[in-house]
Amino acid sequence: MTHLRTGLARLSLLALGLALAACSSSPKGDASLGDFASGVLPPPAQAYAIAVGQMQKGNYDMAVKDFNALQETYPYSTWSIHAELLGAYSQYKQMDYDDAISSLNRFIQLYPEDQEVAYAYYLKALCYYEQIDGVQRDQTSTYETIQALQDVITRFPDSAYARDARIKLRLAYNRLAGHEMAIGRYYEKQHLYAAAIGRYQDVANSYQTTTYAPEALERMVEVYLDLGLTDQAIRAASVLGYNYPGSSWYQAAYNKLKANGLVNAADESAANSDSVAPAAPKPQHHWYWPF
Repeated sequence: MTHLRTGLARLSLLALGLALAACSSSPKGDASLGDFASGVLPPPAQAYAIAVGQMQKGNYDMAVKDFNALQETYPYSTWSIHAELLGAYSQYKQMDYDDAISSLNRFIQLYPEDQEVAYAYYLKALCYYEQIDGVQRDQTSTYETIQALQDVITRFPDSAYARDARIKLRLAYNRLAGHEMAIGRYYEKQHLYAAAIGRYQDVANSYQTTTYAPEALERMVEVYLDLGLTDQAIRAASVLGYNYPGSSWYQAAYNKLKANGLVNAADESAANSDSVAPAAPKPQHHWYWPF
C-alpha cells in the first residue's frame, strides 16, 4: 500500500529537482563528491545534483555525506538549505531517527519561513512515529509522536501533512489506550481490582474515541461484578450501551448482568437516568477529541 508520506516526500523532492534541473547540468549517475580532490568541490548546484543522485539511487549513507560536504563548503548558498532537509530525509530513510530529528530541528530553527518547513515538521513527526513500540513496551516514543503530530496540525492545519497527521494521531492515542488496557488486564488477572479499575477508567475517560474504550467499560462491569458492586456494574454497562449500542463488548456486558440476575435492574436504571440511553437505540454520542 502506498502511504501518504511517500507521496508527500516525492512531491517535495520533485519540487527541488525541478529547481535543480533549471540551474545545473546532470552529473554522472555514479558520481560522488568523494571523487573530487580533498577540499575541492564542484559548484554548489552540481554538488547538490550529485548528492541528490546518490539519494535517488538509495545510497543514503553516501547522500548524507555529500549533503554534509555541500553544507560545509557552501554554507550560505540556497543549495545548502535544501541539502539540510534532504540530508535529514536520507537519515530518516536509513532509520537514523535521532540524527534526522537533530537535522530537522536545526533546519526548523535556521529557516522557519522556508517553503519546505511544513515538510520538515511532518518528517520530524514521522521519525518519532516510526519508533513507537508495542503496547507492552514503554510508551515514551508514543508521547513524543503525539507532540510532534500536534505541532504539524497546529502550525499547518489546512495542509495535506495535517490531514495525515490527524490519522496518525488517532493511531498513536489508540496505542496509548492499548498500553493502559494491557496493564489493566494484568492487574485484573492478579486480582488487583482497584488498580485494574483505575486503568480501565482512564481509558474510558481519556481515550474515548479509541477502539479500546468499549472493552474498558465492559471490563469495568466484569470487575465490579467480581467485587459485588452491582450498582457500579449496572452504571458502567449503561454507559457502554449508550455510547456503543452495537458493540460486541456491550453484548458481553449485558450477558454478564443477565447471568447475575441484574438485567431488570439495568433496565430500570436506564429509564431513570439522564446519563444513559433508553432501550431504543439513539445516535452514538460524540465524546471530546483532543484536537
